[in-house]
Amino acid sequence: MSSPRRRIETDVMKLLMSDYEVTLVNDNMQEFYVRFHGPEDTPFKSGLWKIHVELPDQYPYKSPSIGFMNKIFHPNIDELSGSVCLDVINQTWSPMYDMINIFETFLPQLLRYPNPTDPLNGEAAAILLRDPETYNAKVKEYVSKYATKEAADAATDHESSEEEMSSAGDFSDEEAHGMEL
Repeated sequence: MSSPRRRIETDVMKLLMSDYEVTLVNDNMQEFYVRFHGPEDTPFKSGLWKIHVELPDQYPYKSPSIGFMNKIFHPNIDELSGSVCLDVINQTWSPMYDMINIFETFLPQLLRYPNPTDPLNGEAAAILLRDPETYNAKVKEYVSKYATKEAADAATDHESSEEEMSSAGDFSDEEAHGMEL
């Protein structure tokens, strides 16, 4: 029986050797970012997201923590925190799964088949249930605004620089509103 540490190294090495672009945080195999492209047959298809992954010490017996760093409009993903509500990752996670499964199967399935009856983003869920066309249009709008290579690159910056950027953005928004009046 192998130790969780060896399993973490095996799974992360598999991911590093795959086609996914993986960036370790401080050379730590328990925290890293993966670039994730939206699935082809969905309104997310041209999107690129930076996914933050943290593996608990009990991995693979305890599920990883997954979060979108740049914004995404989806009923089962919290728009502000980027945290993902995904049964497979949370409740039904099994040690038989590995990290590749998350990026090849679980996340694409989540984007293809959102569950508006168990939402983290109530607005996305309501729009999807009421008007799927409007939902798809809003998803595409978010993809073009927030799921670009530039947005994914910016999403990995440290929190302090994100705060500086958002406060600078807030200032210019106020300035712009002032000019409109």
